[in-house]
Amino acid sequence: MSTAPSGHPAAPRFRVRPPANWINDPNGPFRWRNRYHLFFQHNPDAPVHANVHWGHVSSPDLAHWEHHPIALTPTPGGPDESGCWSGCVVDDGGVPTAVYTGVDRHHTGLGSICLARALVPDDETLTDWKPLPTPVVAGPPAGLDVVMFRDPFVFRSEGRRLALVGAGHADGTPSVLLYDCDDLTDWRFAGVLLDGNDPVAADAFGDKAVGWECPQLYSTASGEWVLVVSLWDGDPCATGYLTGRLQPDDEGGLRFEARTGGLLDHGRDFYAPAVLQEPDRVLLWGWSWEAREQSEADRAGWAGVLSAPRVVGVHPDGALSVVPAPELELLRAAEPFGTAPGRATPLPEAYDLTVTVSTRTTVSLLRSASGAELTVLLDPDGGTVTLDRSDWPRARPDGPAPIVVRAPAEKVRILVDGSLFELFVGDRASVTERVYRRPDDVAELVVTGSGAGVTGWELVPPTPD
Repeated sequence: MSTAPSGHPAAPRFRVRPPANWINDPNGPFRWRNRYHLFFQHNPDAPVHANVHWGHVSSPDLAHWEHHPIALTPTPGGPDESGCWSGCVVDDGGVPTAVYTGVDRHHTGLGSICLARALVPDDETLTDWKPLPTPVVAGPPAGLDVVMFRDPFVFRSEGRRLALVGAGHADGTPSVLLYDCDDLTDWRFAGVLLDGNDPVAADAFGDKAVGWECPQLYSTASGEWVLVVSLWDGDPCATGYLTGRLQPDDEGGLRFEARTGGLLDHGRDFYAPAVLQEPDRVLLWGWSWEAREQSEADRAGWAGVLSAPRVVGVHPDGALSVVPAPELELLRAAEPFGTAPGRATPLPEAYDLTVTVSTRTTVSLLRSASGAELTVLLDPDGGTVTLDRSDWPRARPDGPAPIVVRAPAEKVRILVDGSLFELFVGDRASVTERVYRRPDDVAELVVTGSGAGVTGWELVPPTPD
């Protein structure tokens, strides 16, 4: 849990972020000795993207997070001297091992793949790490004209340990590269898993991305796989998913045979998710950047936050399934706050709200001094949910226009923590946006429609066992 000052309405208090300065991509979610460990890109010196380290928190329950010392620090003269960038954490023969992108002083978009080992693997807090002095992969394979190479992700398939690396090519084609790495210190290039010329990927993502960052892969009980990629067009622009199967190719490697795909999150402030495959579920966290001016982040002294943990899977039709992790209910107050149809109910700075409807219903959550409202419109007959926050600007090029999600619209769950707004449309879609309250805004709940069921809880600090 963060240590944001009480009374600062923009500062999330219940999601993962360092007490101050910069955070971006979540890295290496990992379960060890009955604790969840989560690492993240972190500049410990300023609320800007520079001087990238790995921050570290852990939790017994996904609700109460404990901050630990920085896990990975750039090594002067080493392969990561200009930054310890994104990657994962795996159990390598009983030793937790970080597999990450090292950026050296000559960084041109081409990272190297580096390892760091936990020095005391039996310690549940995993606070001491030692990087290996030499990368296991110094750069992209020859002959592919790769101009972006980063973000390793290690997984297992049919007893083999393999890894993905995000890539972009000189002709503007994004791809995911595949490596064999049964021995984590000995990697072999095993071909291109998928690239942007795939017709399913092209239909799902369009042709805007010139690189696919932070590839993640998880399997489902049905034998299907879900490939997650972050779409990079020179800047982060969106996150997508593809469902399909891993198929052997003619050279002993694998190809991803995509069936369908789409946006992982329909909001504008979500990127670079990381997954943790557990025996009975898959957890996912994403990074929510600031959608305000840098001068405001400088004054506040912090920038960025991680999303709430989500349980993700795939529906029989190939569409993504996504819901908040059930452990988040540990943050709810003992009793829900009262609501009444048509009446205004004051809303706290952090809350968990569920709305079920059978007819067209408008949920208003915030009112400006001019009378404008931030609303969620549920239209079961039309099969849409619309978030309209037009009167609350965003300091990013894509602006604050309404977002329309096409999905069954009978139920939404809304998680708000300071400026972090997360909307879940049933179990079919999520929307992550940053909304910054102004001093004269009024946070209140008004539900307009017949027969809506509304239950809300204030979020309160969890009580450790």
